[in-house]
Amino acid sequence: MVKRYFALVNILIVGSGGREHALSWKLSQSRKVDTIFTVPGNGGTPNNLSIDADDPDGLIDFAKKNNCFTVVGPEAPLAAGIVDEFNSNNLKIFGPSRKAAQLESSKIWAKNFMRRNGISTSRFEIFDDAQKAKKYLESLDYNVVVKADGLAAGKGVIVCNSDDEARLAIDTILVKKTFGDAGNRIIIEERIDGIEASYIALSDGSVAIPMATSQDHKRIFDGDKGPNTGGMGAYSPTPVIDDLLAKKIQEEIIDKTILAMKNEGIQFKGFLYAGIMIRDNEPFVLEYNVRMGDPECQPIMMRMDFDLYDYLEASIDGTLSSMPQPAWKKESAVCVVLASEGYPGSYPSNEEISGFDSVPNDVCVFHAGTKRRDGKILSNGGRVLGVTALGDSLESAISNAYGAVEKISWPHKYCRKDIGQKGLAYF
Repeated sequence: MVKRYFALVNILIVGSGGREHALSWKLSQSRKVDTIFTVPGNGGTPNNLSIDADDPDGLIDFAKKNNCFTVVGPEAPLAAGIVDEFNSNNLKIFGPSRKAAQLESSKIWAKNFMRRNGISTSRFEIFDDAQKAKKYLESLDYNVVVKADGLAAGKGVIVCNSDDEARLAIDTILVKKTFGDAGNRIIIEERIDGIEASYIALSDGSVAIPMATSQDHKRIFDGDKGPNTGGMGAYSPTPVIDDLLAKKIQEEIIDKTILAMKNEGIQFKGFLYAGIMIRDNEPFVLEYNVRMGDPECQPIMMRMDFDLYDYLEASIDGTLSSMPQPAWKKESAVCVVLASEGYPGSYPSNEEISGFDSVPNDVCVFHAGTKRRDGKILSNGGRVLGVTALGDSLESAISNAYGAVEKISWPHKYCRKDIGQKGLAYF
């Protein structure tokens, strides 16, 4: 009989996306975890609760009564201060505080933070007046990116190819208020053309441990065309970031960010995600996220070869420096996002999804915009599923993922056909 020297813990996951399903899938494999609950969850997540995800008191009460270690997936509750409220009730919760979450909740705060701490990013200016912003454009001899200051579900960034497009972007955010109060102020920054990749690390406020590298595909159409989305697919690892570049990003961006935050009196605990643009082998920070990326989380979880719970607990306890370096499976992983046709604009919902039983057992189908009704899985969002597969090479992982994609159907299913192809160009 094997003796257990630790008490099992329940997990409460806050969120409803593919990232949260992937986190619950990985955490369920921990020898220390008993039951996983999800708020609000989706059609694929276990033990969905009827508590409102925006009700911290209800969540705190449930966590107290059920011995829960809470994991926050999305940015909105982090920006609202859910971690601070749990901490004040002496409850364990993984994620950054409200002050630390400003790295994502305010792009202006983050850009000023990078400027004053010498962290490499593009040139920028800040505006709350559309006419002044357009006047500023006349002084520039380069294309720009226009960004809403606040949270906009990954859609508040408009990459411009001309002054006309930039003026339209300014009006879209500041005048038409397409992103609501998130667009009360904007950033106009230099457009850096290069190769974009995702670099995610886990921090306990003093040190940061890198996760596996990955590359997202933000645009809705093949060839990176069309508007930005929350992400149409990702793969890991990415050859875009070699060992030398990873070392530079870790030391000059991630470690520098954690130390600068600490020096400013803010302890950053949680996943720190740097969206990186690489130009002439030099990394520039496009943006910070203060949580695991979605869909980057899905292939990263598939390749993870260690007990995630141990590392999340060490992040909270401030003991990451005593943990071994994470181990990763040698295989590549690819996640293809299946969306509802029309996303990121308007799209149909409540369409029955079929074919799950035909997907190979070694492929994970992570749910996002789905719900269960009368024993059926229905579409219930823009990004619906994340079909994620391993392979001995990136090419085979792509083949395995798209092979499973073909098994799943609903009337208005849509996906990009080129996820991972930009990585193949490096081989």
